[in-house]
Amino acid sequence: MATAAEPVVLDRVPGQEGAMAFLRQAAVRPHHAYLLAGPEGCGKQLAVRAFAAALLCARGGCGECRDCRLALDDRHPNEFLVEPEGRDIHVDTIRSEVWHPAFRTAPEPGKKVFVIREADRLNPAAADTLLKVLEEPPADAVIVLLSARPDELPETVLSRCHVVTFQPLAEHFVADTLAGEGADPSRALLAARLAGGNLGRARRLATGPGGLAFRDVGAEAIRLSATGPRGALDGADVVLEAAEAYRKGLKDQLEVDLAPFLDERGRPEEPYRGAIRRLEERHKRRVKRAERDYVDWVLLGVSSLLRDRIVAGVGGGGELAINLDIRPERGQGHREDLVGSARGLAAIEEARAALAEELNLNPRLVLERAFLQLAEVAA
Repeated sequence: MATAAEPVVLDRVPGQEGAMAFLRQAAVRPHHAYLLAGPEGCGKQLAVRAFAAALLCARGGCGECRDCRLALDDRHPNEFLVEPEGRDIHVDTIRSEVWHPAFRTAPEPGKKVFVIREADRLNPAAADTLLKVLEEPPADAVIVLLSARPDELPETVLSRCHVVTFQPLAEHFVADTLAGEGADPSRALLAARLAGGNLGRARRLATGPGGLAFRDVGAEAIRLSATGPRGALDGADVVLEAAEAYRKGLKDQLEVDLAPFLDERGRPEEPYRGAIRRLEERHKRRVKRAERDYVDWVLLGVSSLLRDRIVAGVGGGGELAINLDIRPERGQGHREDLVGSARGLAAIEEARAALAEELNLNPRLVLERAFLQLAEVAA
């Protein structure tokens, strides 16, 4: 049986031995605040779930009990998850999800864990409010910040956190990890390359039900754009229809998330009303982001296909391609196609950057502009 000194759930986070060794010790005698810093996809999300499980589990993180299962799925009633709403994390969010619950009794006995994703997006007022909690933290609260850009956090916040650094994951490590989890080795390598070393994204590509469907949508958008302006507009329609279908597919997930906190008649149990509200709000944000996330995946697929054309055009071997299962079409690689692919790649990456930076942009207009540029260079 696991003890408080053996948070075995933390042994399941691959590739980050140094960071996880630190968190194993921290789980036994936790400090009040931590910052998990490292690039996207390096394992911070998996690590913070495991760390939360170790803190909330009566056996120190056995990985099998109810507390562990709920924590690993971001659904524990004593866990408070903060994410950006739009571009920033606002002061009202920090007040309602950190400040107030930090000084209240937890829904269930034990610690309270607060997880702030993309903490570098805290606006100044939100950072000031969080700082007040960090300066006088409740004894039963542990606050964990996650960031790929820790240098953008206020020094006053940084100085009150233990910083845990996560290293980038190598492509071969991601592929080997997926293969070790049961994925087909060739599919695992393809997923690792498409995901750019992002283990979480690669796992979804290698094992998720949607698989590489987003790349097929991107390939169709390229084909349509090559037929001219009308085809470019049709390509935007194809992408948006696929994104809408993906969004609709997320709706049923809320019922699964709420099930542990409802009575036999399907009504909320009184102690869990706050947890249910948080799950509903989180699901609403996820559904709201779903279309934009899927559009970005499609554009990522388009970029990878255009990049492979460029590699072929300059004489690069097939082993340098991202899409190992697709060979550039015959006739591609001429100077005109090489220049057009380079211009098209720039247009697609510009669209991705625009959608990531400005959340009020209309995805349809951004897609139409990008695909019209593809049509122009194809002509």
